[in-house]
Amino acid sequence: MKILFCAGECHPFFKTGGLADVAYALPRALADEGHDVRVILPLYKSLKGNYREKLTHTADFTVDVSYRRQYCGIDELKIDNVTYYFVDNMYYFDRDNLYGYIDDGERFSFFSSAIIESLEKIGFIPDVIHVNDWHTAIVPLLLKVKYHWIGVLKDIRTVLTIHNLKFQGIFPFEVLGDLLGIGDSVMTDEGVEYFGAVNFMKGGINYSDFVTTVSPTYAEEIKTPDYGEKLDGLMRRISYKLKGIVNGIDTEHFNPETDEIIPFDYSASDLKGKKKDRALLIREAGMTDGGEPVLALISRLTSQKGLDILTYGLEALLDKKVKLLIVGTGDKEYEDSFKYFEWKYPEQVKFWNLFDADLAQRLYAGADMILVPSLFEPCGLTQMIGMRYGTVPIVRETGGLKDTVIPWNKFTGEGTGFTFSFYNHMDLLGAVDRALECYHERKSWKKVMENGMKKDFGWKKSAAEYEDIYEKITDGV
Repeated sequence: MKILFCAGECHPFFKTGGLADVAYALPRALADEGHDVRVILPLYKSLKGNYREKLTHTADFTVDVSYRRQYCGIDELKIDNVTYYFVDNMYYFDRDNLYGYIDDGERFSFFSSAIIESLEKIGFIPDVIHVNDWHTAIVPLLLKVKYHWIGVLKDIRTVLTIHNLKFQGIFPFEVLGDLLGIGDSVMTDEGVEYFGAVNFMKGGINYSDFVTTVSPTYAEEIKTPDYGEKLDGLMRRISYKLKGIVNGIDTEHFNPETDEIIPFDYSASDLKGKKKDRALLIREAGMTDGGEPVLALISRLTSQKGLDILTYGLEALLDKKVKLLIVGTGDKEYEDSFKYFEWKYPEQVKFWNLFDADLAQRLYAGADMILVPSLFEPCGLTQMIGMRYGTVPIVRETGGLKDTVIPWNKFTGEGTGFTFSFYNHMDLLGAVDRALECYHERKSWKKVMENGMKKDFGWKKSAAEYEDIYEKITDGV
């Protein structure tokens, strides 16, 4: 099967979040099963030189955006068994950041149109176009409304994956004619209309042949007003074509037995290396090792990540004689809060106000527990990476956290972490107490670590579920 995967970012080229990891790992897993998988991305300014110099120019043409005819170049790079296409336009993509500009509507309208108009020029007509989040969600609509007259495109089927429904790509009504070149017939509840504006995500949900989210629990949560971001009614209506599939992680990259980033490798059967990684991590944090449990927080610092309840209960958490190591950037209120606690408790709190992938890897390897107290979490990768490294997760039961972390049962010896239900600091502290009780029972703690390390969080099972969806929607085409 021929599959085109469309995304606004992809590791190792560009990354702001989990979408980049999925755009890298899922196509590779599908290609391993024998499919012809290609990935198309914007050619951002930040592409590293070692990749940029390997690009091969494949095509160039113009794309109509409003009254302008914008240049579009297609550059190609093949890595292993996946082909990557990069859409080149300096006016839209030669910028310091990937997103967050006032003309993002125009930038990704151009990108979406360029994806479709490039297909004949690169000689690749896919059976399925798999789009991701709002950046490419308008592609299914364009295929059926604007480009339906092109014969070779008429049988293409589409899948939209929602990685986070909070971000929907909402723009003024004028984008329909001025940027996308289509009429207002789609300004309906079955199209893109959203309180008088145009909603790219809504258009993708309505016009895609199938919609997925990144965990089964999140697929159910977004049908409710609490999590549906004002689209819960729509999500209930399209439930016949909605499915949640848990993301995987790159188990080759995240492997404590072979990891070249961490100082000492280890395995579930031999944890001596983890003890050494722990000792070096505490020293790197500028602390002395008094035997206290080491908790890690590796996160974007936003309200979604549960930082309201964490900071509110942080004094009580530190009273439990633990160390807390934090890596992340984000909202100033949380950055300032963690800086204050670091100043007040230098032997208990260390805050690295940055994102450093290698440093994060050392925390995964050296910490005892990892905190993921999210308000909502479509999937989450942190908890799965933590378990892979024997770092026991403490998570709130929401989205993918609920689907991937099995609560520890001290009577049966089953479970991979500690969970809590209600979004408040007392419930969070209760989960920490249960984790600390287990931590001081060394035999039980070793068991919960081993349970997590032995779980299979690879992409093979999830990729098979996507294969089933592709086959279902292309059956009879």
